[in-house]
Amino acid sequence: MAAAKAKAKTAAKTKAKPATAKPAAKASGNGTKARPWKLKTPPGTSDYQMYRADDADPPAIVCVVGTTELRYHASAIEDLHAMLKRHGDWMPLGSADEQKPAAEGTVEAWGRSPKNPVKGWYGLKKGLRGRFGMYMPPLLEALGLAEVTHDAKNNRMRAL
Repeated sequence: MAAAKAKAKTAAKTKAKPATAKPAAKASGNGTKARPWKLKTPPGTSDYQMYRADDADPPAIVCVVGTTELRYHASAIEDLHAMLKRHGDWMPLGSADEQKPAAEGTVEAWGRSPKNPVKGWYGLKKGLRGRFGMYMPPLLEALGLAEVTHDAKNNRMRAL
């Protein structure tokens, strides 16, 4: 009996979560260094900025969180959107630092996978390559490419 209840509880957790996405927030700024996109993390607890650095080698999306600067391949926007369209449903974000493993089936795991278009990490700075699942989803949402849930934990996203 207890095993059946536990199994039902686990099944309920893994089913597609109803959309708790709020209307896509439009990011202020235009994505340049002078006027970066101003964003919030999915739970809404932290502010950060992103901008395109097309003149960087390789071209990058620069993410500034406080005094920390993370860089992701510039193709991450289009690649993540394309993957989400193929996936077709809500996908957990699964944000994790580089030093921690990413949960399978999450945006974070895809951002590190040898099977993604860049054949590995989208993060460009060793030691600061993680948190793809925290910082890229709100950008796609602000650009009108995806919707993101904004719960305290366990957020998800899907393509629009």
